[in-house]
Amino acid sequence: MSVPSNVRRFEALLYASLMLNALSVAVQDRTPTAEMTEQMIMTSSLLAGGMILLLVYFVRLAAHGRKNWPRWVLAAALVLSVISLGQIIGEKGMELDSAIEIVSCVLTAMGLYFSFRGDAQGWFNA
Repeated sequence: MSVPSNVRRFEALLYASLMLNALSVAVQDRTPTAEMTEQMIMTSSLLAGGMILLLVYFVRLAAHGRKNWPRWVLAAALVLSVISLGQIIGEKGMELDSAIEIVSCVLTAMGLYFSFRGDAQGWFNA
């Protein structure tokens, strides 16, 4: 059975979003301060990388494994990302990594929209 077009859009948009997330982690300021030591910065970067890999697995599981629950996990991750992004912009203002994250959130929202509409509706109920 071929993958429906809306599921392909979902998958492509979510992978693009996750690539932007990886780029955002790469351009973050890693200057050690009194509050953030080098070890804390390294741990944070490794956790972010691990989270991105986990979300890549969830996209794959939803798109090709036809599982419904990973879509809901991705939607919850989007909500948490938007809340976190709002707090970061409120504290630090708009920076390059924040701008990248905004585009990433928009791509994720668009991808999730496609996963719940049109020919994708019956795909995740298998």
